[in-house]
Amino acid sequence: MIGLEDTATLETERRTPRQLAWRRFRKNRLAVASAVVVALFYLMAVFAPFLSPYHHDEKFTKLRFAPPQRLHFFDEDGRLSRPFTYALKQELDLETFALTYREIDDTKYYLRFFVPGAPYRFLGIIPMERRLFGVDEGGSVFLFGTDTLGRDLLSRILIGSQVSLTVPLVGTLVTVVIGTILGIASGYFGRMIDHALQRFIEVLISFPRVPLWLAFSAAIPATWPSGWVYMGIVVAISLIGWGGLARVVRGKVLAYRNEEYVLAAEGVGAGTSRIITKHLLPGSLSHIIVVATLSVPELILAESSLSFLGVGVTPPMTSWGILLQGAQSVQALLHQPWLGLPAIFIIVIVLAFNFLGDGVRDAADPFAT
Repeated sequence: MIGLEDTATLETERRTPRQLAWRRFRKNRLAVASAVVVALFYLMAVFAPFLSPYHHDEKFTKLRFAPPQRLHFFDEDGRLSRPFTYALKQELDLETFALTYREIDDTKYYLRFFVPGAPYRFLGIIPMERRLFGVDEGGSVFLFGTDTLGRDLLSRILIGSQVSLTVPLVGTLVTVVIGTILGIASGYFGRMIDHALQRFIEVLISFPRVPLWLAFSAAIPATWPSGWVYMGIVVAISLIGWGGLARVVRGKVLAYRNEEYVLAAEGVGAGTSRIITKHLLPGSLSHIIVVATLSVPELILAESSLSFLGVGVTPPMTSWGILLQGAQSVQALLHQPWLGLPAIFIIVIVLAFNFLGDGVRDAADPFAT
């Protein structure tokens, strides 16, 4: 008779390596939760204009540095009510000369869903005007407060996620393509190609990354439109980070190059492109995915740092790094702490990607239990 352990062993042996990796990944609850968080963040970026109550550049000059508004769920008699906000009145503190706000409770502005707002293009194509929520005309709903120009911080964080999350993603894609191609070429062809590429990678990784990013970003002409600057930042970030991936791929190709199935393919006359795409690349794919997943948070921090230092994307585009410029002084953090909220989003997504990368790395390990 076959025992339970033998049955489990047979079921494991019937699974493909991909199924086994997926099984190991699902056992890592932290990695699965991080994958959900990452997915939610990217959904937030896709639907950012719809989720934003206001246009990200709409200015409320009479409500500069307004604190986050409360949503009230009970009326003045303590009865449950539809969510509403009160009007804000700006006042000047004569002792500190700081702007303060107080609620005027004689007028209520009820929260409404799918309200008309400033026009925008969903996915840059479909013209739309509806937004997820808003309040009655004449009122305001600043759930994250406003900045120095009176712009809604929640709307700017949502729109800024489109840049802060896509620049690392596109940059990682370019890095993976460059690193994979050059890594395979270095490991498979060897000799002078391998020697030249490895010496170049050693020179590239010997430079500190942040100064190189700053140098590349500063070289982008200030007269370029914001869209071109965006692409320039992507190129600057991706051209520096491919060296580590190329070395990983080179090592895997060197290990697979002398395997029997590769030698057999060469013996029957298979071409170079077929050997690379059918035998060498699939064996390195799991390691490429792991390196790519772990490199995204680094590029998120890179883009945020460049934008924070003023050499990243330029207005009218915005990003989380640009938004953090308003919180770089001690006075701002003391009197307007809500301006530092973009940092929380950066921390959460970086941690989520790191945990996700760790989970993918463990799942890709064939010797993991």
